[in-house]
Amino acid sequence: MQRAFRILAVLIFITVGLMACSPQGKDAKSLNDEGVNLIKKGQYDQAIAKLSQAIQLDPKYAIAYDNRGLAEYLNKSYDKALTDFNKAIELNPKIAGAYYYRGLITFRKKDYNKAIADYSKAIELNPKFVVAYNNRGMAYYRINDYDKAIADFSKAIELDPKLGQAYNNRAFAYFQKKDNSKAEEDVKKAQALKYDVSKELLENLRGAGGGKK
Repeated sequence: MQRAFRILAVLIFITVGLMACSPQGKDAKSLNDEGVNLIKKGQYDQAIAKLSQAIQLDPKYAIAYDNRGLAEYLNKSYDKALTDFNKAIELNPKIAGAYYYRGLITFRKKDYNKAIADYSKAIELNPKFVVAYNNRGMAYYRINDYDKAIADFSKAIELDPKLGQAYNNRAFAYFQKKDNSKAEEDVKKAQALKYDVSKELLENLRGAGGGKK
């Protein structure tokens, strides 16, 4: 299944509160917010610079580490991102997003059990964290725990019935359990949502005697 799954990386977490000020009169929160806006514009290097200024002003500003980690992740600087997410969690163990993004990185490193632990903590902190369920399901899939994978994909669908990726992923898990009829049902649901269903999955289903479009 190699590239069949796609990872969702979403959500930006920002905070409020009074922070230390720079000589230019900008406080850490303002710099953090500027960094977040730059992330939204896809200007990751500039965002990292702004968030680094925020951290310099307030070295204990957990959300700034979390947001800088996000910018670094999107900039494909995964080791730097991991360091920042670790620091954010150290400073504030209740930031769900930091666990989620750390899970993305450990998943990329194929350390699926660590990814599961991080996604689980993110879900504990935010029980409606749709993409965390979806991605934890992907990690369970990678360790061949198809029942838990299906449970997580199903929860993601329950929370967001229009998440085509979750139907696609659940179809893979059903196929591995040789439940082709349910796999085909999920393929149809994903296609109805205009999701680009994995060609590998469609070919597997056709080879098994099903999966007609």
